Amino acid sequence: MKDLDLFQSALGLETPWHVSSSSFDVEKKRLDIKIDFLPGSVFCCPQCGRERVKAYDTTEITWRHLNFFQHEAYLTARVPRVSCPDCGIIKLKSFPWSRRESGFTLLFEAMIMLMAKSMPVKSIAEMVGEHDTRIWRIIHHYVDQARAKENYSAVNTVGVDETSSKRGHHYVTLFVDLKIPKVIFVTEGKDASTVQRFNEDLVAHKGDPASITEFCSDMSPAFIKGVADNFVNAQLTFDKFHIMQVINKGVDEVRRQEQKERPELLRSRYIWLKNQDNLKESQRNRLAELSLSKLNLKTARAYRIRLSFQDFFNQPTALAESYLKKWYFWATHSKLLPIKEAAYTIKRHWDGILRWFTSRISNGTLEGINSLVQAAKARARGYRTIKNLTSMIYLISGKLNFDLPT
Repeated sequence: MKDLDLFQSALGLETPWHVSSSSFDVEKKRLDIKIDFLPGSVFCCPQCGRERVKAYDTTEITWRHLNFFQHEAYLTARVPRVSCPDCGIIKLKSFPWSRRESGFTLLFEAMIMLMAKSMPVKSIAEMVGEHDTRIWRIIHHYVDQARAKENYSAVNTVGVDETSSKRGHHYVTLFVDLKIPKVIFVTEGKDASTVQRFNEDLVAHKGDPASITEFCSDMSPAFIKGVADNFVNAQLTFDKFHIMQVINKGVDEVRRQEQKERPELLRSRYIWLKNQDNLKESQRNRLAELSLSKLNLKTARAYRIRLSFQDFFNQPTALAESYLKKWYFWATHSKLLPIKEAAYTIKRHWDGILRWFTSRISNGTLEGINSLVQAAKARARGYRTIKNLTSMIYLISGKLNFDLPT
């Protein structure tokens, strides 16, 4: 097989396109492949779809292609503007091997998108010898294109949580379809307006706010207000993980105050906050010693209240509220101010906590996604813009369908 026939076959070119020549520069380590169309060829008008329109004039355009072994490869094509009787002189918008605006072939872009899921963009840019802004343009194009085709008409159960976008008080809020699960919307900030923007994006993707019947969030007043204002049919379930954080904070505050007078509590923080199954044997032994009733530690009493609340989620649905009422009475009569304050917080969010026994939803999936996002951010040493971070979240957690060659 001749080299031109080999390249023709490898690129998958069909009439009227063909490889007209190729050249290799040893010093520059560069392969150039020239593409042309046959004389008298006709095309389809990219604007109205009219067939068999003729070329008006031509220009040369070059695209970066996948490396040929360790050498850079480029495709240069003589591409026409077509003369359409209805639309006038029109540029062709795309070609079998590339998007016109890209500067890269489709196969090159497919490689970039595959690498971007697990590698920092800066590392990819250094590997392929391109500026990272060009790599980000590829990612933004395909993420935006894939999201535009998303259909959220079946979404009815949503989880929402924020994650840090950079150091300081800078956040993005993630909305997840908990049934699939996947990220369906990312927006800057963590106030009530983020929920409103999700409402608008949902409608733009054929979703119906009235169809959202379950929402899961932390106990943020902003999220509570946003859901109430924008999703009138949604019942709010407060995430178990964040509820336990409230109780743990109370226990830790009791310990912090008590250890000023009880030195045996020094360096014992995590044994009171971790689940017993996650403790090392030495930690379990120390916990048993500190929990002895004869020591009469306030922290040990707070810890027993914490364990009791944790067992709340194991109760039968019919007994859940009565169990919570008894726990609340115990906590508010414990004479431990931080525990009492935690109990008052539980009381203010009573219905959303009990809602778990009906919805059985939590933001555990979101916590996992947040971990992936923070890991990607750490590998990249942060992202220069919110748009870059947003596109990366969609790429790694959005389960988008990309129109890329395989």
